[in-house]
Amino acid sequence: MSSISQKVFMALAGVFLLVFLLVHLGINLFLLRNDGGDWFNQAAAFMSSNYIVKVFEIFLFGSFLFHILIGVILKLQNWGARPKGYAVAGKAKTSFFSRYMIWTGLTIFVVLFIHLINFYFVKLGLVAVPDGVTDKHDFYSMVILLFQNPLYCVIYYIWLLVLGLHLYHAFQSVFQTFGFNHNKYTPTIKILAALYALIVSIGFMIIPTFFLLFHSF
Repeated sequence: MSSISQKVFMALAGVFLLVFLLVHLGINLFLLRNDGGDWFNQAAAFMSSNYIVKVFEIFLFGSFLFHILIGVILKLQNWGARPKGYAVAGKAKTSFFSRYMIWTGLTIFVVLFIHLINFYFVKLGLVAVPDGVTDKHDFYSMVILLFQNPLYCVIYYIWLLVLGLHLYHAFQSVFQTFGFNHNKYTPTIKILAALYALIVSIGFMIIPTFFLLFHSF
């Protein structure tokens, strides 16, 4: 597979993940309803039992792993093509976000894996149900337990900041891959990228803040 094909497939997987994050945020915002987690648990139960969603889940994990794999391959190819590193002039042509995408991506992967352990792996029965939680499908109680832990919230906030930086560049990269890298479009794309990154990052930050400050178990 050529590097151009790899970038196209990586961009397509990235588009899917960008859309998924908005859907995931919308479902998670159900947590803020004053209904004892009824809407959120119903949504979680639907996601756990619907066969179409299960196929979607497989495709989601496949897209995520594919996105990571191609990103690492492209970065290794880039390093291999420049064994002595960038000259000072070359660095000026590469944005901060582009140079560190591999590291922000790996950071996201590590914390996401921890997040999966605390929720998805519990649902699968690979991790024991936490004390104070009724069963492995009671995600609402799991959220409360985790987000009333200040240390976990701090880690989550830092992770969301890194995620925001990654998404800001990723959003622009998708358009660049499909040929929209032009002075006419770039300023608008950058604004949309910033708005998207802010909506996702701040949207997810609201949830732990609510449970940490305003909710008692």
